[in-house]
Amino acid sequence: MYSFDYQRPANAAAAAAAFQGDARYLAGGQSLVQAMRLRLSSSERLVDLGGASELRGIRVDGNNVVIGAMTTHASVAASAEVRQAIPALAELAGGIGDPMVRNMGTLGGSIANADPAADYPAAVLALGATVQTNKRTIPGDSFFTGLYETALQPGELITGVSFPKAAKAAYVKYKQPASRFALVGVFVAQTAGGVRVAVTGAKGSVYREKALEDALSKGFTPEAAKAVKVSASGMNADLHGSAAYRAAMVSVMAARAVAAATAR
Repeated sequence: MYSFDYQRPANAAAAAAAFQGDARYLAGGQSLVQAMRLRLSSSERLVDLGGASELRGIRVDGNNVVIGAMTTHASVAASAEVRQAIPALAELAGGIGDPMVRNMGTLGGSIANADPAADYPAAVLALGATVQTNKRTIPGDSFFTGLYETALQPGELITGVSFPKAAKAAYVKYKQPASRFALVGVFVAQTAGGVRVAVTGAKGSVYREKALEDALSKGFTPEAAKAVKVSASGMNADLHGSAAYRAAMVSVMAARAVAAATAR
């Protein structure tokens, strides 16, 4: 690991002020620290957000569940408010990594990292969430822009995410056994704006699958999802599965998600 300056500000405003030069926010470290340890990433300064208590917490605000950026996966999974309002989101959080990852990893860190196989990005897109930063509010549909890329500007700090409640929702993934990242993960939701289907793990970035949305808008059934032939264009291909395999698994995972959502 390369040498770096470490700071742990007491609040979000101080953290933003400390972000100068070649700096990175540390929001849990489950990805960043490992990359730095392997010398795949380096920064002159790490600004640890762990001291900013105002960035943690969960509250229900009308039809939305608002979760602070530094709220851990374990806290989301155990939250009675989340389980009541959006049970699919609590289940998603409970399936991330292992206990250590869930106790250290955070919502804000996960979506800021924008790993193409991460779980939370699928929830952001499928539920039509909005990302709140210290500068603005970003619609979830505009937040993820590519492989490990987001709409965040240098130094911009995620403060929380607002997830609208859904009439029906579920997330199902076919996971890599060691990492538990999604080889293919599908989040389906019946929202106030219609059916939304988000796919993670299949391409270089999370995305919405319009063919499935159209089919499920006509009939929200597992059979409707299975009948959709998802295009393999742009799909990932590696030792875990070909592009065609991943495309086929999108429909399979979507069907299982619909079954889980309707059975809830």
